[in-house]
Amino acid sequence: MTSNTTTGWTGGEKTFGDFAPGLAHYTDKVLFDQVWERDGLGKRDRSLITVAALTALGKTDQLRFHLGFAQENGVTLEELKEAILQLAFYTGWPNGMAAMGVLKESNRGEQD
Repeated sequence: MTSNTTTGWTGGEKTFGDFAPGLAHYTDKVLFDQVWERDGLGKRDRSLITVAALTALGKTDQLRFHLGFAQENGVTLEELKEAILQLAFYTGWPNGMAAMGVLKESNRGEQD
């Protein structure tokens, strides 16, 4: 891991900077500048793991961002559909249905 990596990520700052500067700092500087940049896994794999965790926990608000981020990181729409189907059997059908609904909504108008 490069300890002084700067990705330029400012999502935490934009969302919570004035209201919760500590959360903004850890989101931008630790989570995205350090954790997401570690050498042990590629961003594609980190995205799949994150989507799986958020689906399992039913965290659809965060899933909205991470499904798009996964696609930016090289996970295809078809792979996300298959991952969510697989997850539905292990995390509960309602979680799978909710995650698939978020994926469908976020990809509205796009063709497979």
